[in-house]
Amino acid sequence: MILVGRYQSPFVRRVAISLKLLGIPFENKSISTINDRPGVTAHNPLGRVPALVVDDSETLIESGFILDYLDEIVGPERALVPAKGAARRQVLRLVALGLGVMEKTIALYTEKTRRPPEAFHPPIFEQCRAQARDGLVALETLAGSPWLAGDRLSQADVTLAAGISFMKIVAPETLDGLALPKIEAALARAEALPAFAETHPPA
Repeated sequence: MILVGRYQSPFVRRVAISLKLLGIPFENKSISTINDRPGVTAHNPLGRVPALVVDDSETLIESGFILDYLDEIVGPERALVPAKGAARRQVLRLVALGLGVMEKTIALYTEKTRRPPEAFHPPIFEQCRAQARDGLVALETLAGSPWLAGDRLSQADVTLAAGISFMKIVAPETLDGLALPKIEAALARAEALPAFAETHPPA
């Protein structure tokens, strides 16, 4: 398998971490949506990452779809999202919040770095920042121990680790004044694992 995209993208990184946790061999084709758009669109016409080349005839796009496929091929006992019931809904709720935080962090980064000064709109920036912070507070309230969903590492931990690490690089001020002891404990536990450490994006 070939994973297309750089680990700087939290969406790419959550797929890379999941592949490593599940013991699925892959090659990383580290290309940028900004600097190598033709290379990306060769795998995804939307010009987005990640894409996962499964074989010569099939490429999967969008991280959620890719992760669902990975869980399918390893089976329910090893899947990072439970197959059914309340446990599945719990993990998916945490993942949804984590993805929301991730998306708002990307919006903050875009506002700060991609727009010309005259196009910067402070109310939108502050709204995105507030939404990211509210998402983190909600996650802290729902978080279990030792992992976010309880006794077992899940896709919730993977997604949050990818999102928080990205936030600490591109918008660290978003975390100012927040008390997130359960999230920080789960993040430290996760980042100590090889699958997380080996995919950590450069600062």
